[in-house]
Amino acid sequence: MLDRLELRHPLIQAPMAGVSTPALAAAVSEAGGLGSVALGALDVAGAQEAISRTRALTGRPFAVNLFCHRPAHRDHAREMAWLERLRPEFRRFDSTPPDHLTEIYQSFRTSPDMLNMLLEARPAAISFHFGLPEPAQLQALRATGAVLLATATSEAEGRAIAKAGLDGIVAQGWQAGGHRGMFDPDAGDECLETLPLIRLLAGLGLPLIAAGGIMTRADAREAIDAGAAAVQCGTAFLLAPEAATSAAHQAALASGRTIMTRAISGRPARGMENLFTAIDGTGAADYPVAYDAGKALNAAALAAGEAGFGAFWAGTGAAHAVARPAKKTVAAISP
Repeated sequence: MLDRLELRHPLIQAPMAGVSTPALAAAVSEAGGLGSVALGALDVAGAQEAISRTRALTGRPFAVNLFCHRPAHRDHAREMAWLERLRPEFRRFDSTPPDHLTEIYQSFRTSPDMLNMLLEARPAAISFHFGLPEPAQLQALRATGAVLLATATSEAEGRAIAKAGLDGIVAQGWQAGGHRGMFDPDAGDECLETLPLIRLLAGLGLPLIAAGGIMTRADAREAIDAGAAAVQCGTAFLLAPEAATSAAHQAALASGRTIMTRAISGRPARGMENLFTAIDGTGAADYPVAYDAGKALNAAALAAGEAGFGAFWAGTGAAHAVARPAKKTVAAISP
Protein backbone atom coordinates (compact mmCIF):
# COMPACT_ATOMS: atom_id res chain seq x y z
CA MET A 1 0.00 0.00 0.00
CA LEU A 2 2.69 2.52 1.00
CA ASP A 3 4.76 1.59 -2.07
CA ARG A 4 1.82 2.47 -4.34
CA LEU A 5 1.72 5.95 -2.76
CA GLU A 6 5.46 6.59 -3.19
CA LEU A 7 5.85 7.63 0.45
CA ARG A 8 9.27 8.42 1.83
CA HIS A 9 7.84 8.58 5.34
CA PRO A 10 5.01 6.39 6.75
CA LEU A 11 3.02 9.42 7.86
CA ILE A 12 -0.40 10.60 6.76
CA GLN A 13 -1.83 14.04 7.54
CA ALA A 14 -5.35 13.63 8.87
CA PRO A 15 -8.12 15.17 6.76
CA MET A 16 -9.55 17.85 9.06
CA ALA A 17 -12.62 19.48 7.53
CA GLY A 18 -12.48 23.25 7.91
CA VAL A 19 -8.85 23.29 9.06
CA SER A 20 -6.77 21.29 6.61
CA THR A 21 -6.16 23.04 3.30
CA PRO A 22 -4.75 22.23 -0.14
CA ALA A 23 -1.59 24.03 0.97
CA LEU A 24 -1.25 21.75 4.00
CA ALA A 25 -1.88 18.59 2.02
CA ALA A 26 0.62 19.63 -0.65
CA ALA A 27 3.28 20.53 1.93
CA VAL A 28 2.98 17.14 3.63
CA SER A 29 3.11 15.27 0.34
CA GLU A 30 6.09 17.33 -0.82
CA ALA A 31 7.84 16.42 2.44
CA GLY A 32 7.42 12.71 1.69
CA GLY A 33 4.29 11.94 3.68
CA LEU A 34 0.72 11.69 2.41
CA GLY A 35 -1.30 14.88 2.54
CA SER A 36 -5.07 14.66 2.78
CA VAL A 37 -7.81 16.91 1.46
CA ALA A 38 -11.10 16.86 3.41
CA LEU A 39 -14.06 16.74 1.05
CA GLY A 40 -16.80 15.69 3.46
CA ALA A 41 -18.04 19.20 4.18
CA LEU A 42 -17.84 20.35 0.55
CA ASP A 43 -20.24 20.11 -2.36
CA VAL A 44 -19.07 18.64 -5.65
CA ALA A 45 -17.84 21.95 -7.06
CA GLY A 46 -15.96 22.76 -3.87
CA ALA A 47 -14.42 19.29 -3.78
CA GLN A 48 -13.30 19.54 -7.38
CA GLU A 49 -11.73 22.93 -6.70
CA ALA A 50 -9.90 21.63 -3.62
CA ILE A 51 -8.41 18.77 -5.63
CA SER A 52 -7.38 21.13 -8.43
CA ARG A 53 -5.76 23.56 -5.99
CA THR A 54 -3.80 20.74 -4.37
CA ARG A 55 -2.62 19.44 -7.74
CA ALA A 56 -1.42 22.92 -8.63
CA LEU A 57 0.85 22.80 -5.55
CA THR A 58 2.25 19.27 -5.78
CA GLY A 59 2.77 16.56 -8.31
CA ARG A 60 3.04 13.93 -5.58
CA PRO A 61 0.22 11.61 -4.47
CA PHE A 62 -2.30 12.85 -1.92
CA ALA A 63 -5.51 11.50 -0.42
CA VAL A 64 -9.06 12.80 -0.35
CA ASN A 65 -11.50 12.00 2.44
CA LEU A 66 -15.26 11.49 2.31
CA PHE A 67 -18.03 11.14 4.91
CA CYS A 68 -20.10 7.95 4.65
CA HIS A 69 -22.54 8.61 7.47
CA ARG A 70 -26.07 7.31 7.33
CA PRO A 71 -28.43 10.06 6.16
CA ALA A 72 -29.89 11.96 9.10
CA HIS A 73 -33.02 10.67 10.77
CA ARG A 74 -35.22 13.75 10.59
CA ASP A 75 -37.34 14.19 13.69
CA HIS A 76 -39.03 17.59 13.76
CA ALA A 77 -39.98 17.41 17.43
CA ARG A 78 -36.46 16.43 18.45
CA GLU A 79 -34.91 19.17 16.32
CA MET A 80 -37.22 21.83 17.72
CA ALA A 81 -36.52 20.62 21.27
CA TRP A 82 -32.79 20.91 20.62
CA LEU A 83 -33.18 24.46 19.33
CA GLU A 84 -35.16 25.33 22.45
CA ARG A 85 -32.36 23.81 24.53
CA LEU A 86 -29.93 26.19 22.81
CA ARG A 87 -32.20 29.24 22.96
CA PRO A 88 -30.69 30.59 26.24
CA GLU A 89 -27.23 30.43 24.66
CA PHE A 90 -28.42 32.42 21.63
CA ARG A 91 -30.10 34.89 23.99
CA ARG A 92 -26.72 35.69 25.55
CA PHE A 93 -25.81 37.30 22.23
CA ASP A 94 -29.15 39.02 21.57
CA SER A 95 -29.92 36.39 18.98
CA THR A 96 -32.46 33.63 18.40
CA PRO A 97 -32.08 30.08 17.08
CA PRO A 98 -32.96 29.41 13.44
CA ASP A 99 -36.59 28.43 12.88
CA HIS A 100 -35.57 25.18 11.17
CA LEU A 101 -32.50 23.03 10.60
CA THR A 102 -31.03 21.47 7.48
CA GLU A 103 -28.88 18.45 6.72
CA ILE A 104 -25.80 20.44 5.85
CA TYR A 105 -23.50 17.61 4.68
CA GLN A 106 -24.54 14.99 2.14
CA SER A 107 -23.24 11.49 2.70
CA PHE A 108 -21.03 10.19 -0.09
CA ARG A 109 -23.21 7.09 -0.07
CA THR A 110 -26.06 9.12 -1.58
CA SER A 111 -24.05 11.34 -3.94
CA PRO A 112 -23.65 9.98 -7.49
CA ASP A 113 -22.32 13.37 -8.60
CA MET A 114 -19.43 13.20 -6.11
CA LEU A 115 -18.64 9.69 -7.29
CA ASN A 116 -18.57 10.79 -10.93
CA MET A 117 -16.27 13.68 -10.07
CA LEU A 118 -13.84 11.33 -8.30
CA LEU A 119 -13.90 8.89 -11.21
CA GLU A 120 -12.71 11.75 -13.41
CA ALA A 121 -10.28 13.28 -10.92
CA ARG A 122 -8.71 9.90 -10.01
CA PRO A 123 -6.98 10.84 -6.73
CA ALA A 124 -4.16 8.54 -5.64
CA ALA A 125 -5.85 7.62 -2.36
CA ILE A 126 -9.38 7.89 -0.98
CA SER A 127 -10.32 7.47 2.68
CA PHE A 128 -13.75 7.09 4.22
CA HIS A 129 -15.06 8.17 7.62
CA PHE A 130 -18.26 7.18 9.48
CA GLY A 131 -18.63 3.96 7.52
CA LEU A 132 -18.22 2.55 4.03
CA PRO A 133 -19.53 3.53 0.60
CA GLU A 134 -22.04 1.39 -1.23
CA PRO A 135 -20.51 -1.74 -2.88
CA ALA A 136 -21.03 -0.34 -6.38
CA GLN A 137 -19.23 2.87 -5.40
CA LEU A 138 -16.28 0.90 -4.04
CA GLN A 139 -16.12 -1.20 -7.19
CA ALA A 140 -16.04 1.89 -9.38
CA LEU A 141 -13.38 3.63 -7.28
CA ARG A 142 -11.25 0.50 -7.06
CA ALA A 143 -11.14 0.40 -10.86
CA THR A 144 -9.37 3.79 -10.89
CA GLY A 145 -6.38 2.27 -9.09
CA ALA A 146 -6.82 4.46 -6.00
CA VAL A 147 -5.67 3.18 -2.63
CA LEU A 148 -8.85 2.82 -0.54
CA LEU A 149 -8.81 3.32 3.24
CA ALA A 150 -11.49 3.55 5.92
CA THR A 151 -11.62 4.39 9.61
CA ALA A 152 -12.30 1.77 12.28
CA THR A 153 -12.76 2.34 16.00
CA SER A 154 -13.45 -1.31 16.85
CA GLU A 155 -12.67 -4.84 15.74
CA ALA A 156 -16.13 -5.22 14.21
CA GLU A 157 -15.63 -2.14 12.04
CA GLY A 158 -12.16 -3.36 11.05
CA ARG A 159 -13.61 -6.69 9.98
CA ALA A 160 -16.24 -4.92 7.88
CA ILE A 161 -13.53 -2.90 6.14
CA ALA A 162 -11.49 -6.02 5.43
CA LYS A 163 -14.56 -7.87 4.14
CA ALA A 164 -15.30 -4.97 1.78
CA GLY A 165 -11.87 -5.42 0.19
CA LEU A 166 -10.27 -2.08 1.03
CA ASP A 167 -6.49 -1.61 1.04
CA GLY A 168 -5.94 -0.43 4.60
CA ILE A 169 -7.54 0.52 7.91
CA VAL A 170 -7.16 3.80 9.79
CA ALA A 171 -7.27 2.60 13.40
CA GLN A 172 -8.71 5.60 15.23
CA GLY A 173 -7.96 5.48 18.94
CA TRP A 174 -9.94 7.19 21.68
CA GLN A 175 -7.28 9.92 21.95
CA ALA A 176 -7.88 11.21 18.41
CA GLY A 177 -9.28 14.67 17.81
CA GLY A 178 -12.36 15.36 15.74
CA HIS A 179 -15.27 13.08 15.04
CA ARG A 180 -15.19 9.45 16.02
CA GLY A 181 -15.34 7.35 12.87
CA MET A 182 -17.92 4.96 14.30
CA PHE A 183 -20.20 3.39 11.72
CA ASP A 184 -23.15 3.65 14.14
CA PRO A 185 -22.74 6.37 16.79
CA ASP A 186 -25.65 4.95 18.79
CA ALA A 187 -24.29 1.40 19.02
CA GLY A 188 -21.95 2.09 21.93
CA ASP A 189 -18.26 2.95 21.90
CA GLU A 190 -15.59 0.61 23.24
CA CYS A 191 -13.34 3.68 23.75
CA LEU A 192 -10.27 1.74 22.62
CA GLU A 193 -7.01 3.65 22.69
CA THR A 194 -4.77 3.58 19.64
CA LEU A 195 -2.22 0.90 20.55
CA PRO A 196 -4.72 -1.64 21.92
CA LEU A 197 -6.83 -1.09 18.80
CA ILE A 198 -3.81 -1.69 16.55
CA ARG A 199 -3.08 -4.97 18.34
CA LEU A 200 -6.74 -5.99 18.08
CA LEU A 201 -6.84 -5.38 14.32
CA ALA A 202 -3.45 -6.91 13.58
CA GLY A 203 -4.86 -10.26 12.49
CA LEU A 204 -7.10 -8.89 9.75
CA GLY A 205 -4.37 -8.97 7.11
CA LEU A 206 -4.59 -5.31 6.07
CA PRO A 207 -2.02 -2.54 6.64
CA LEU A 208 -2.98 -0.46 9.67
CA ILE A 209 -2.59 3.30 10.08
CA ALA A 210 -2.43 4.35 13.73
CA ALA A 211 -4.44 7.51 14.47
CA GLY A 212 -4.77 9.21 17.84
CA GLY A 213 -2.11 10.54 20.18
CA ILE A 214 0.70 10.62 17.61
CA MET A 215 2.57 13.84 18.44
CA THR A 216 6.26 12.85 18.52
CA ARG A 217 8.68 10.45 16.86
CA ALA A 218 8.55 8.29 19.98
CA ASP A 219 4.76 8.05 19.63
CA ALA A 220 5.12 7.06 15.98
CA ARG A 221 7.77 4.43 16.71
CA GLU A 222 5.61 2.95 19.46
CA ALA A 223 2.71 2.63 17.00
CA ILE A 224 4.92 1.04 14.35
CA ASP A 225 6.31 -1.39 16.92
CA ALA A 226 2.73 -2.31 17.87
CA GLY A 227 2.01 -3.34 14.27
CA ALA A 228 1.06 -0.19 12.38
CA ALA A 229 2.37 0.30 8.86
CA ALA A 230 2.02 4.09 9.15
CA VAL A 231 0.71 6.80 11.44
CA GLN A 232 -1.88 9.51 10.88
CA CYS A 233 -1.50 12.89 12.58
CA GLY A 234 -3.97 15.75 12.75
CA THR A 235 -3.50 17.72 15.95
CA ALA A 236 0.26 17.86 15.32
CA PHE A 237 -0.43 20.01 12.23
CA LEU A 238 -2.92 22.45 13.76
CA LEU A 239 -0.29 25.15 14.36
CA ALA A 240 1.27 24.81 10.91
CA PRO A 241 1.10 28.04 8.88
CA GLU A 242 -0.45 26.04 6.03
CA ALA A 243 -3.45 25.08 8.19
CA ALA A 244 -6.59 27.22 8.47
CA THR A 245 -6.77 26.92 12.27
CA SER A 246 -8.38 30.05 13.72
CA ALA A 247 -6.53 32.17 16.27
CA ALA A 248 -9.00 31.18 18.99
CA HIS A 249 -8.58 27.49 18.14
CA GLN A 250 -4.80 27.85 18.25
CA ALA A 251 -4.93 29.59 21.61
CA ALA A 252 -7.19 26.92 23.07
CA LEU A 253 -4.69 24.14 22.34
CA ALA A 254 -2.32 25.28 25.08
CA SER A 255 -4.65 24.16 27.88
CA GLY A 256 -4.49 20.55 26.73
CA ARG A 257 -8.01 19.94 28.08
CA THR A 258 -10.11 18.00 25.60
CA ILE A 259 -13.51 16.37 25.89
CA MET A 260 -15.71 14.09 23.81
CA THR A 261 -19.03 15.79 23.02
CA ARG A 262 -22.16 15.39 20.90
CA ALA A 263 -23.41 18.89 21.61
CA ILE A 264 -21.76 20.60 18.66
CA SER A 265 -22.63 18.27 15.79
CA GLY A 266 -24.82 15.44 17.06
CA ARG A 267 -21.99 12.88 16.76
CA PRO A 268 -19.26 12.13 19.32
CA ALA A 269 -16.21 14.28 18.61
CA ARG A 270 -13.16 15.27 20.65
CA GLY A 271 -12.30 18.94 20.95
CA MET A 272 -10.92 21.52 23.33
CA GLU A 273 -13.09 22.30 26.33
CA ASN A 274 -14.98 25.54 25.80
CA LEU A 275 -18.40 27.09 26.33
CA PHE A 276 -20.03 24.80 23.77
CA THR A 277 -18.61 21.56 25.18
CA ALA A 278 -20.06 22.55 28.59
CA ILE A 279 -23.54 21.97 27.10
CA ASP A 280 -24.96 18.50 27.67
CA GLY A 281 -25.33 16.92 24.24
CA THR A 282 -28.01 14.47 25.34
CA GLY A 283 -31.00 14.87 23.04
CA ALA A 284 -29.08 16.67 20.31
CA ALA A 285 -30.56 16.46 16.82
CA ASP A 286 -29.11 13.82 14.52
CA TYR A 287 -25.81 14.42 12.71
CA PRO A 288 -25.28 16.55 10.67
CA VAL A 289 -28.51 18.41 11.40
CA ALA A 290 -27.34 19.38 14.89
CA TYR A 291 -24.21 20.86 13.31
CA ASP A 292 -26.44 23.39 11.52
CA ALA A 293 -27.56 24.64 14.93
CA GLY A 294 -24.00 24.56 16.23
CA LYS A 295 -22.68 26.67 13.40
CA ALA A 296 -25.53 29.18 13.85
CA LEU A 297 -24.75 29.52 17.55
CA ASN A 298 -21.04 29.96 16.87
CA ALA A 299 -21.81 32.64 14.27
CA ALA A 300 -24.01 34.53 16.74
CA ALA A 301 -21.30 34.32 19.41
CA LEU A 302 -18.53 35.46 17.06
CA ALA A 303 -20.62 38.45 15.95
CA ALA A 304 -20.69 39.49 19.62
CA GLY A 305 -16.95 38.93 20.07
CA GLU A 306 -17.18 35.55 21.84
CA ALA A 307 -15.06 32.72 20.37
CA GLY A 308 -15.95 30.07 22.93
CA PHE A 309 -18.56 28.29 20.82
CA GLY A 310 -16.23 27.13 18.08
CA ALA A 311 -15.66 23.52 17.09
CA PHE A 312 -12.04 23.39 18.26
CA TRP A 313 -11.41 19.76 17.36
CA ALA A 314 -8.15 18.38 18.74
CA GLY A 315 -6.73 15.22 20.29
CA THR A 316 -5.44 14.56 23.77
CA GLY A 317 -1.93 15.67 22.79
CA ALA A 318 -3.09 19.19 21.92
CA ALA A 319 -0.75 20.93 24.37
CA HIS A 320 2.23 19.35 22.56
CA ALA A 321 1.43 20.84 19.15
CA VAL A 322 4.34 22.85 17.79
CA ALA A 323 4.08 25.93 15.59
CA ARG A 324 6.26 25.10 12.58
CA PRO A 325 5.90 24.49 8.84
CA ALA A 326 4.23 21.21 7.94
CA LYS A 327 7.39 19.81 6.37
CA LYS A 328 9.19 20.20 9.70
CA THR A 329 6.43 18.36 11.52
CA VAL A 330 6.74 15.49 9.02
CA ALA A 331 10.47 15.37 9.63
CA ALA A 332 10.08 15.60 13.42
CA ILE A 333 7.49 12.81 13.77
CA SER A 334 8.37 10.34 11.02
CA PRO A 335 9.76 7.15 12.60
